[in-house]
This record gives sequence, structure tokens and C-alpha cells, in this order.
Amino acid sequence: MATEEKSLHFIEQIIEENLSNGFSSDKLRFRFPPEPNGYLHIGHAKSICLQFGLGLRYNAPVNLRFDDTNPAKEEQEYVDAIKEDLQWLGFHWDEERYASDYFQQLYDWAVLMIKKGVAYVDSQSSEAIAIQKGTPTQAGVDGPFRNRSIAENLALFEGMKNGDFPEGTHVLRAKIDMSSKNMLLRDPLMYRILHRHHHRTANDWKIYPMYDFAHGESDYIEQISHSICTLEFVMHKELYNWFLDQIYDSNKVRPHQYEFARLNLNYTVMSKRKLLQLVQDKIVTGWDDPRMPTISGLRRRGYTAHSIRKFCDIIGVAKRENVIDYSLLEFCLREDLNKNAPRVMAVLDPIKVVITNYPEDKEEFLDAENNPEDSTAGFRKLPFSRELYLEREDFLEQAPAKFFRLSLGNEVRLKNAYIIKAESISKDSQGNITEIQVSYDTDSLSGSGSEASKRKVAGTLHWVSIKHAIKAEVRLYDRLFTDEAPDTHKEKNFLDFINQNSLQTVVGYLEPSLNTAQLGDQFQFQRLGYFAIDKDSNSSELVFNKTVGLKDAWEEKGKKEANLLMATQKEINKYVKEKDQTVAQIGLVSILDNIKSIDNYTLLNQTIVKNIKNDANALLFANLILQHSDKITFKDIDPESLAKLYNMSIKSQLVAVRILTLQNLQANTASLLVFKNLLLEIQAKEKNEAVLAILNAMLF
Repeated sequence: MATEEKSLHFIEQIIEENLSNGFSSDKLRFRFPPEPNGYLHIGHAKSICLQFGLGLRYNAPVNLRFDDTNPAKEEQEYVDAIKEDLQWLGFHWDEERYASDYFQQLYDWAVLMIKKGVAYVDSQSSEAIAIQKGTPTQAGVDGPFRNRSIAENLALFEGMKNGDFPEGTHVLRAKIDMSSKNMLLRDPLMYRILHRHHHRTANDWKIYPMYDFAHGESDYIEQISHSICTLEFVMHKELYNWFLDQIYDSNKVRPHQYEFARLNLNYTVMSKRKLLQLVQDKIVTGWDDPRMPTISGLRRRGYTAHSIRKFCDIIGVAKRENVIDYSLLEFCLREDLNKNAPRVMAVLDPIKVVITNYPEDKEEFLDAENNPEDSTAGFRKLPFSRELYLEREDFLEQAPAKFFRLSLGNEVRLKNAYIIKAESISKDSQGNITEIQVSYDTDSLSGSGSEASKRKVAGTLHWVSIKHAIKAEVRLYDRLFTDEAPDTHKEKNFLDFINQNSLQTVVGYLEPSLNTAQLGDQFQFQRLGYFAIDKDSNSSELVFNKTVGLKDAWEEKGKKEANLLMATQKEINKYVKEKDQTVAQIGLVSILDNIKSIDNYTLLNQTIVKNIKNDANALLFANLILQHSDKITFKDIDPESLAKLYNMSIKSQLVAVRILTLQNLQANTASLLVFKNLLLEIQAKEKNEAVLAILNAMLF
């Protein structure tokens, strides 16, 4: 029992405590309450798994309730997509509800609150209301309409309901406390006028309740016992409870709000507004673009429902915000696909191979294992012939010692087939290799048991028979953003970090067994990664999406770039000490090449800031990055840190640092003006001619 209790997350602990204190288990009820103003994303998946997971654990109903209180942004398309996503994830709701189901009840409660003197119609503009509310450090003040009579408020509110007034002329506000430390309690809006068509109620209503009013009251109507939301609603809890206080009947279940940390995933954005911008600006093809973090996008790319549920289970439920590495999501996917995806062969960048000693009219059908991880997956027949395609990168005319693929005079094994040896090549007029001529060991068929079949060779390559191959469009997807936190940089627009190579389309040549592949099928293209059939496929052409690589290329790249920057800093030290100018120049070229090769904006930014210290070599490194990287500029550095860098660098004893700093300042007019007096002082004392020449040009 102790072990079981220890494994409970904090919301389960709360529920267990409620039950032990007498709350009846048959009154437990949960809900998943999306707003139908966009498609669900991976962050919502965490909430879905939590809400429906609680329902399964406690055998309690879970409602799907659409909080559809804003017709300006909500559409039936989003409702349908949300339902499809939930079903695909494997969850089933008890009742399908809508906040719009309760519009009449919410209106009646609002009238009751007006009669009780705790709600009033305000006729100020939204700008005036915002000013009148004050600031977090300054109390708000009562507005001119706060003490309207109950009769006038009732008349105005009915007029609002009847459509007698234009949008923006009146709002209904709760009368709470204009001096509350919680600004949400400073007479929050309850209703606004919207002459908009609603996807369910059509044009029946001219006023719509605000989310904060409708949400808690909807929970109460549905008798939700535990209203679970993300941490940004912590400040809303007091308001949630205040609204419930106005209508609560002690004979009914009173909902209680509990907050958990939402899912923050690196290398993506989770804001619906920003995701909508990606769609509207046609940066992606739609909400279900395989580069999007939407559940529909992940599904189209080839993610499995099991991998997403597993991911949500691993990250758990916590009270503190943290950022989860995208690599963990990909790990969960690889783990699932490795067990379940059939292995097939495909070549995406083909080079022709001719087996010169294989008969021209001969064909063989070789046995190929479908999945070594699944003993029940069986085998398939794989056609083999004289002419094959290999991946172009699997051949080098002259290979280095540790190249374990095909090269002239060397042998490799063809997967499920024979050992071949490269004998000669053909080239076009530009010197490009167009064909490789090889010979094969006739007695080396894989699995035949012959002595030749047991020979060890450099490597094993995948291939397809040209005669039998089927052509397909293959979309090679990568992460949509190059930065791990694209929407957290105040000085940058998140669109600045769009990965221009996030989609590359190639023609692939696939083994013929894939001719019968259907939408939803997933495969491992051996040595290339996992791929899934896309919905754009048709009877005349298959389209495959790359779901994920066999290895985490981004993690490897991140480590390489971090290691490269550390190594470059050591090269800086050697460069500064080198007395031979020719050798020093060669070292500088290497340093600059390294800097230019780094794509990680955050890593570059952090490296510059870390090197702002009283060390000439460190300052040189920071200034070199600032001048030679095309991924970062002086505008991207925190102004205080940038000023410190300039101040320390201008005074550096190392001439190279002073020169670089002056060059960087020349490109930064605002900072140049700030440092003009200091530069004049230095000019009067400067003895180095090169530095002095730059100063003279800058200051006169």
C-alpha cells in the first residue's frame, strides 16, 4: 500500500484525501473543456491523458465540454477535429456538452446577480475600463456606472440581450472589489455584446458570457467534482469561487479548482495564436501539417497514439513549470515503432549498380524478415535482379580507413542478399558517378548456411531492384524551428527561427511490397528512419512522410555545436599566443569557420554573455561571435550585457579585442553615441596605429 501511495501524483493524492474524508466516489466527475478556437496540440494531450486517466482510475465519468463562448474565433471545424483527436488517442467521453447549452441558465443567473446588487452594466469604453482598474501596485477606482440602479441595469442588460446596442457600447460587470490585490476581482466582465453567428446557437444570442463566468458555472451545472486546469489559472481560482458563491446550493456538489503545470516542449510553440499565424501566413500547409505540434499534425506525420500517451505518462503531473526536451517525445515514438513497424527497403538518393556477373534475365525472390522485434511478423519475398539502386552516400570512389560501406576494390553485403565487390565506375561529362559496376559472390546468399555466406565484410547496405522498384514522393520532415525556445526571446520574432530545411521532398524508390500500403501504415525504411503513408497518396502515386530518424540527430547536433564552441575557445587561446602571423591567420580562419557553422541561436547568445568577463581571450571570443555569426547581432544581446561587453572590451589590453569592438560599435549607432565620451578619452591615450586609425575615422 505504501508503494502505491508513493506513486500517486498530487492530484490523485487530493482525490484520495477527499474520498477518505467522506466524499462519495459515485460523485466523482471530471471534464476536458477545450475551447473550439483551434486544433489541439501536444500540450493538450497531457491534459487529456490526465483527465481521462483519472476517469479510468476511479471509474468516474469524464465529460467533453466545449467552452464555446466566443463566436468570433470558434468554428465547427475545430469541434470536429477535437473529437477526432480524442478518439484517435483512445479516450471516450461520457457526455458531450457545450457551454452554449447553458446560455439561458447563465443569463438567468446574471439577472439574479443584478437583482442582488452584485452585477451592473458599464457603458465605458474598454480603454477607460482598463485605466479605471488601476495597476498591480495601485488600487482601481469606481467607475461612473458602478452604482446604477437595479432597474436601469436590468433594462440595459435586457436591451443588450435583444440586440438593441452596437458592440462595445455596454458590458456587464461583476461588482466585487476595485481595490483587490487580485486584479481579476476588480469588477471583471461577465458579458459583452457580440453580433456574431455562433456555430451552434446561430443568431439567437447577441450577448455572450466571458470565459471566467461561464467556465465555473458550467462545471457546477455538470456537477464536476474536480475542475483541473493549468497553472496560469491559479489567479483565477478566487474569481471561480466568487462566481460559484453567488449561485451555490449546498445540496449539490461544489466544484473545486486544482492546477497543474502545463506541458512546455522545446523547439516548438504552443500558443494557439502563434499556431494560427503559422497556418494563416502559409508557413505550414494547415493545422495538420506534419511539422505542427498539433495532435492531427503528429498523427499525419506518423506518430502513434500509444507513443503520445506514453510520453504524457513519463513526464507525469507536477506543480512546477518545466521544459521537456522534444527528444523525449521522439524517444517514446521510436520505442513504439521499433516494436511494431515492419522493416522495408527504400532508396531516397539513388545511384545505379550493375552486377556484371549476374545473368541479365535472372530474377530471384529472397526471404526478408518483416520485424526482428516481433517473432510473429513473419517474412516477405523480396525481388533481386542484375540492376539495383543503392544510396549515393553509401559509395566512395576512394574511401578513408573507417568507411564501412562500398568503395572500389572493397566488399559489402546487400541486406538479405549477396556479398558484392565494387570493380569499376562510370562518370558523366561533369565527373559525377552515374553507375557502379560490381561483381557478386554467387555462394554468399544471406541465410544459406554456406561458408561464403558467413564471411565478415565491412558493412551491410540496403538496396532495391530497379526493375521492381516503385516510385514514391517522400517528404523529409524536420523540426519547424531551429531554436529551442523560439518564442521566449523579447528581441526576436518567433518566426525568425523557422527552419528553412524543415521540409525537403525527394523521389524515392521502394521495394514492391509497399505497393499495397494504406493510410495509417507505418514502416521502418532500413538505415533511414521511420516513415508513414500520407493522406495525399492516391492510386497513381504513394506519398510517404518521414516520421523520425533512427537516431536523435538534433541531440547529436546540439552536443557537437556545444563541443565545437568549447574547442573554438581553446583555439582562441592558441591564436592569441601564436607569434607566427601565417600560422595565426590559418588559426583565425578555422575559428571563424567554426563560429559561422553554429546554428543554435540560444547557444551563441549564452556563449557571448558567459564570455563578458575580465579576460582578454574571452572578450575576443565574444566579439568574434558578434561580428561573424549570421545567426545573432548586437540587437539580440541584452542591452545591459552588451554595454558591459563594449565597456570592458574597449579598455582591453589586447589590441585585437579593441579593434573588433570598435568595428562592432561602428555597426551599432545607438551604442556608439553612448560610448562617444569614453572613446574620446581612449583616443587621446591610444598608441596603436591601427586602433587609432579606426577611432579617428569613427569620431571625425
